[in-house]
Amino acid sequence: MGGSASSVSLTPCNNTQVPDGKGGSAYKVLKLLSEDPSNYPDAPREGIRRVLEQVTGSSHPRHAPLDTSRIASIRMGTTVATNALLERAGERTALVVTAGLRDLLHIGNQSRPNIFDLRIASPQPLYEAVVEVDEAVMLPLGTEPGPRNGPTPQLNPSIPCPGKRVVGTTGEEVCVRKEPDLQRLEQDLQAVLASGINSIAVVLKHAAIYPEHEKLVGQLASKMGFKQVRRAV
Repeated sequence: MGGSASSVSLTPCNNTQVPDGKGGSAYKVLKLLSEDPSNYPDAPREGIRRVLEQVTGSSHPRHAPLDTSRIASIRMGTTVATNALLERAGERTALVVTAGLRDLLHIGNQSRPNIFDLRIASPQPLYEAVVEVDEAVMLPLGTEPGPRNGPTPQLNPSIPCPGKRVVGTTGEEVCVRKEPDLQRLEQDLQAVLASGINSIAVVLKHAAIYPEHEKLVGQLASKMGFKQVRRAV
């Protein structure tokens, strides 16, 4: 499924043949517009419907549920999302991130094809607004030597946890230094909604190991009426 046209092909399973109407058999292939709202709301579904009508010889009304009993599997690839990214034609989006990290995605890793180039052209972020969440999660340092644990890992157990200790998804101990301030967050998200933005992406620090704060933010945003709420985990 591409940005302009969608191709649909039917492959018989178990070595069965698809009649071609002329006494023989053939694979079924057709192409239709990816966007044609005056004729159908969804190109993949319309393509499947048309193939089913050709193969079965029976009517499959456009607005009725499809009879998929003869379909073993469906595989679909699409460039629609890629095109939306390239054209910046997607839904208006806000980024919800841990306080202090609002510019992290914009900064990136500072990779430069030409390190001596004095004019660095970086793409604009996909989000147009940023909301910072007043929350903090830290990973207590271990005693094993390594980059994460620092030059003196034997001293790490003596570093206090200024909060509650919980076990994360990996079995590691996590220190929750600060629970998210949901009351303040609600006020900030309300301003985002008022600006016409209905989609948010939630990316909180250490959420891969401790996703509870992201879940709280996601629940709040959904309750407030955001149509699209995507969390990192």
